[in-house]
Amino acid sequence: QLQAYGGGLVQPGGSLRLSCAASGNILRFKIMSWYRQAPGKEREYVGRITAGGDIDYGDSVKGRFTISRENAKNTLYLQMNTLKPEDTAVYYCRAFLGTASYWGQGTQVTVSS
Repeated sequence: QLQAYGGGLVQPGGSLRLSCAASGNILRFKIMSWYRQAPGKEREYVGRITAGGDIDYGDSVKGRFTISRENAKNTLYLQMNTLKPEDTAVYYCRAFLGTASYWGQGTQVTVSS
């Protein structure tokens, strides 16, 4: 089970950190990833981290967002800097275990002045 939280309202240029808490050992997941979905748009890939620590980002967030995890807390993070209005979306975490994947509930991020 995944629980995402940390969303909110932030001004353009601001920062926000999202968290995704997993029940159990986070390292059992082959991949943990972040996605987002803006109103009227398809869900978009934000980035991922593998169990081995390899990290990848979507083009729209490269250089601004950072994925990390804290194994002791079984938590995945998404640090978002230099936020833009177009980053407004519901953000979801997703975890892959074997052939199955699990989604957390979304957390709303709104970037507006």
